[in-house]
Amino acid sequence: MLLHKYCASGNDFLITHQFTPQDRSALAKEVCDRHYGFGADGLVVLLPHSEHAYTWEFYNADGSCASMCGNASRCVGLYAYHQGLASLKHTFLSGAGVISLEVLSLNPQGGIVQSNLGVPKRLESLQLEGQTWHLLDTGVPHLVHFVDHPNKIPTHKTPQMQALRTRFNANVNIACITDSHTIRLATYERGVEDITLACGTGMAAVFVAARKEHHLTPQATLIPPSGEALNWYLKGHEVCFKGQVHFIGFILEKPAFKGYRADLF
Repeated sequence: MLLHKYCASGNDFLITHQFTPQDRSALAKEVCDRHYGFGADGLVVLLPHSEHAYTWEFYNADGSCASMCGNASRCVGLYAYHQGLASLKHTFLSGAGVISLEVLSLNPQGGIVQSNLGVPKRLESLQLEGQTWHLLDTGVPHLVHFVDHPNKIPTHKTPQMQALRTRFNANVNIACITDSHTIRLATYERGVEDITLACGTGMAAVFVAARKEHHLTPQATLIPPSGEALNWYLKGHEVCFKGQVHFIGFILEKPAFKGYRADLF
């Protein structure tokens, strides 16, 4: 199996396309391992679809499935174009619904890709441990809490983030609005079980919560731990974002070598 590695704002994914759906959770866990595998935040398998350019199977690094991943959507958009599976502008079916994509430009590193994540669902505001949290669904559930200074954004997972992730089965975001159009944030992601360099659906949740609760402008820049800023904006009630996607390279998954002579490698 040929796997292509793409990275968007620090989120990296192994991507391939196949013809039949199946349970590839064990494969995802193996190839995404950063010590004994190739290393990635997730495995994405594109499959044919009758109405859209493709559908996908999305696996987190621990082998669990997820309905949606924002940065992965941008990566598969560029991958699908590179592989001749889709045009520059196309749609695909995720577990969270139809996602619209557009490869805005190509460059030596990969390309600038825009993703429309649709209309988010705002569930409720909660008082937890004396703090205000917002629970939203932007394809997957997210908890959002705002702090008053960037140095209060954790750089490593905390017991509180782990406890809230388990209690609500949601990703956990802590963010700081640094001015009327800029937010810094960190996201603890389920499936990775740690703070990741970026999370597209997490940034979407933070953006929507900031618009609702703190009157953020309709266009904003969000900066995750990777430091790679992404541009967010509203298209009606739909949340869109764009940024650079990097093509890293391609690799052969280990079972592909079975039957070959070891002395040839």
